[in-house]
Amino acid sequence: MRKKTIYYWSPFFTKIATIHAVINSAGSLMKYSNNYECYIINAIGEYYEYLDQIKIKQIKLYNFFKKNLKSIFPKYGFIRSRFSYLLIFILCFFPLKKLLRVQKPDYIIIHLITSLPLILFTLNKFSTKCILRISGYPRLNFFRIFLWKLALKNVYKITCPTVGTYNYLVKLDLVNKEKIIILRDPILDISEIIKKKKEKIENSKSEFLFSAGRLTKQKNFIFLINAFSVIEKRYNNLNLLIAGEGEEKEKLVRLIKNKKLENKIFLIGHIKNVFKYMNKCKYYVSSSMWEDPGFVLIEAAGCRTLLISSDCDNGPKEFIEENKCGYLFKKNDINSFVNKFQECNEEPLNLKKIKLFNALKKSRLFTKYYHFKKLNNILI
Repeated sequence: MRKKTIYYWSPFFTKIATIHAVINSAGSLMKYSNNYECYIINAIGEYYEYLDQIKIKQIKLYNFFKKNLKSIFPKYGFIRSRFSYLLIFILCFFPLKKLLRVQKPDYIIIHLITSLPLILFTLNKFSTKCILRISGYPRLNFFRIFLWKLALKNVYKITCPTVGTYNYLVKLDLVNKEKIIILRDPILDISEIIKKKKEKIENSKSEFLFSAGRLTKQKNFIFLINAFSVIEKRYNNLNLLIAGEGEEKEKLVRLIKNKKLENKIFLIGHIKNVFKYMNKCKYYVSSSMWEDPGFVLIEAAGCRTLLISSDCDNGPKEFIEENKCGYLFKKNDINSFVNKFQECNEEPLNLKKIKLFNALKKSRLFTKYYHFKKLNNILI
């Protein structure tokens, strides 16, 4: 029986959660079935630093260029990032078209910079079936709505990570809703969590809140620092650790200094193992403006860590589900955060355990195996 060839298109130039979703998705197909041969398109050399993970999962890289071009792309800032998107589009237009013409994969699953493959499928007829994977809450401007109206009729399926995004796409009525499917991200590997959360933390703080993500406007760490500056006056033995890198780092450092909280709030940079911090922290806190679904929040749930999150769309609000799986505060509302933090602290242990169990149970929807079963049904 001939194996089906699956290609993943997801170029990037900054560290984002989608990278691991792509690798885990392809890896799940290779691990749980012998019917597939999976390739990740290495458009600008961005996947070279993940080569060890890719090889272990028996995924193949398809390189567009002999040299690693990732370093030439500006990373941060709205204008610079848009320039990088445009440059990737131009550089990869003909290599991607050639791949689809010559290699003729059975499927191509597109995650990021999807305008390029969507335009190619609009202008050309390929034997390959295109699956549009919505990564994050879709922010639709005029160009994207126009492109989707033209291109989505040429797409085989559209998958989205949350019910909220599914409902949003159905409401837009840009495509037959039969094409739209909820496909949870392959976030959790239970054996990996069990192993990594046991690692020790160097210079561990006695009691700390933990948060992680790119230091960007979306993650809203400025709000979190301001909110923490209020609660630390009452809980003076508490610290805050924030893991991640990004364009707002200097702003955050200045704010911490202005608040005179250098001995309370610590920016610990990008870390490979977040699970050991989740295992030891008092609560995991998400202050995001939007998430879909919120990878780190779900990882924290998988670590049996209590969650405090903003009620942002779509992921956290949907996952925590009216405080059944954690504690929701109103987005950008410090008073709401303080009140919810106090409620969490004062709630009886048996009620906290119920929330922990509910969150752990719900996190199982985001395992690699669950993702495989759903994706396998799509790849008929």
